[in-house]
Amino acid sequence: MSTTPSLRLIIGLGNPGPRYETTRHNAGFWLVDHLADDLGASFTHDRPFFAHVAKARVGGELVVLAKPDTFMNRSGQAAGALMRFYKLTPDQVLVIHDELDLLPGQVKLKRGGGHAGHNGLRDIQRAFSSPDFWRLRVGIGHPRDFGLAQQVAAFVLNPPRRDELAQIEEAIERCRRVLPVMLEGDFERAISELHTGNR
Repeated sequence: MSTTPSLRLIIGLGNPGPRYETTRHNAGFWLVDHLADDLGASFTHDRPFFAHVAKARVGGELVVLAKPDTFMNRSGQAAGALMRFYKLTPDQVLVIHDELDLLPGQVKLKRGGGHAGHNGLRDIQRAFSSPDFWRLRVGIGHPRDFGLAQQVAAFVLNPPRRDELAQIEEAIERCRRVLPVMLEGDFERAISELHTGNR
């Protein structure tokens, strides 16, 4: 199989700044930080793209990783600027984000679909004029899963409990192991490997 990546842009979603660093809503940032490490790339602030950007070569092709500097609901500003500059199509983009509908420890990979109320996805769909990008959904659970009366907005903007964090970190490790398969463009195998590990 060719090692030329069909994925050329990987965007982790989160909110910028130390206040949000450890919150559930920043799971996309956590994973993309690890992926940059795995590819030997370092993030630097790139003002024209409204993001911190890291670049790596895979199979001779450029792969760009990004963490928007805007708040979550303006994620499309960075995503759109990067996609236009690198002349990419939506199916060459992977967006990594937290997912309320999956329990901690679960991950799912899919292409296309709705935004399910996720403000980051909603803004990216608007910027791309298309929902046809890849999404790697990192489960954080929903307050009702834990018997909490907490509102969703407060839940995602707070850190996970220690046991939840351990499960999220285990899921992140599985995603790291499958990254080379995704970069090869073998999404069927990547989906099989990721989903098999869901409990």
